[in-house]
Amino acid sequence: MIKSYLQAKKHFFVFGLLFSIAVHSSNQVCNAISRKTKFFATHQAPPDTPLISLEKNVLLVGIKPYLGKETINDDSSPSLRLVSNGRNLILKDADGVIHKAKEINIGWRSQQLLNPKVFVRKTIGPFASFESAERLANDLKDKGIESTIAHPFDWEVWVSGDTEIPVSIESTYQKIKVSKAVLPYLYGNNGKIALKGPISLHAPDGLRWEKGIYMGPFSIQPDAYGSWTLVEHVPIERYLSGVVPYEIGASSPEAALAAQAVLARTWALANSHRFKVDGYNLCSDTQCQVYKDPSKANQKIKTAIRSTAGKILTWNKKPINTVYHATNGGVMASVDEAWSINQVPYLKMRLDGPKQWTRTVDLPLSNEKYLNSFLFSNSEAFGSDHPLFRWERTLESSQISKQLNQAQKVTNSFFPNKIEVVTRGSSGRVTLLKIHGMQGSEIFLKLDEIRRVFRQLPSTLFVVKEIKEGKWLFSGGGFGHGVGMSQSGAIELAKNGWTTKQILSHYYPKTKYGFLP
Repeated sequence: MIKSYLQAKKHFFVFGLLFSIAVHSSNQVCNAISRKTKFFATHQAPPDTPLISLEKNVLLVGIKPYLGKETINDDSSPSLRLVSNGRNLILKDADGVIHKAKEINIGWRSQQLLNPKVFVRKTIGPFASFESAERLANDLKDKGIESTIAHPFDWEVWVSGDTEIPVSIESTYQKIKVSKAVLPYLYGNNGKIALKGPISLHAPDGLRWEKGIYMGPFSIQPDAYGSWTLVEHVPIERYLSGVVPYEIGASSPEAALAAQAVLARTWALANSHRFKVDGYNLCSDTQCQVYKDPSKANQKIKTAIRSTAGKILTWNKKPINTVYHATNGGVMASVDEAWSINQVPYLKMRLDGPKQWTRTVDLPLSNEKYLNSFLFSNSEAFGSDHPLFRWERTLESSQISKQLNQAQKVTNSFFPNKIEVVTRGSSGRVTLLKIHGMQGSEIFLKLDEIRRVFRQLPSTLFVVKEIKEGKWLFSGGGFGHGVGMSQSGAIELAKNGWTTKQILSHYYPKTKYGFLP
């Protein structure tokens, strides 16, 4: 059975109500302070939640996080409205409250703590992705330093406040006093009924949620930030019904659908620790795999999932990190061109097209001349009919300043006057971008941070030129990080008669396709 990790937007709602928070950016100051501080936990660990599904291989998927967060600032928080698709919903809380109804509404209130809690940590980040945060956490672990990966808004790595970390790693020291807690209550016929978490919810005929129907069962449980999450306890094969059609499209050829099912299953297993700090496995948005209404899966989707039941991709007898994307623009990226992580043999740079075409392409595409030729000449690459196979975007200095400011990279006074590609990976993707400001100031963006800041850019496979003062043209190819399977490429290969196994071998060479050992 998949382990449900039951240990344990932005900092303004972290850990319930924060009455005081001390912040020091200097790592030297952090270490000096931590040596004088007695041990405190880094965060509020969620209570254990029993696995309420009787089926095997169950994933805990957070389908609505950060519930009640507004009450942390004494604002009103939207209630959680739960509507049955048929028979009564059955709600049970930890104190034995049982409520049955076709519609259940849960509100949120704050309560003063008799004994305020204090948490002390060094926060590293934000990171543009879980992958980059995990790379740093693993590096710390190699040095004997334990850490926690969290997602209060962006990805962060938390280290105990009394732990010395390398001076080269920039961190923020935080001492947080939590004086209030966010608690749920039930709107009943006789007024408000206090609830104690974790709360279980059974929906015999399914729960109507976000224009879909989810079978559950569900739990409503506290997270590491003082807010709550609605979690579905879903068997992994049913989970795939809510992932495959939304990731690759329900009308895709069967071999491509089956390949996507294998990737989604493998990815879920390899990433089931992603939200460990919050007491569940995966989220339902693009920080994980998009998971929506599984009840809408057509027969074609169900057949693709059933035909690959239990099968995954492995390397050294472990599930691989089966990253995938919409279209790679004709060239697969090496994994270290997308994230700050180590290379792996099955995720390296390769041209994605027929052999007769690949022989005509000059490499490496880190060469600006070769890259321009690649982007602006006709391509026979797989999946070249995707609308974002080639694209153009313009950015003006005011937009750039605003987005850098929103990403907390600069102050309002920063004004860009030059954009420079410093380094590229072998696939031509930008790995380091320099933005020059007035009076000699400079901002550097690396890897996935580039698209985290400039969300208009479909990929980092681009060339850039100034077309007039304060306005730049980005010309590029692909949509997504470019690592692993191109979904548009897989669709074309399936139409050309490739089998599921052939598609997977093409995009993840040297991996083993089969059941988990």
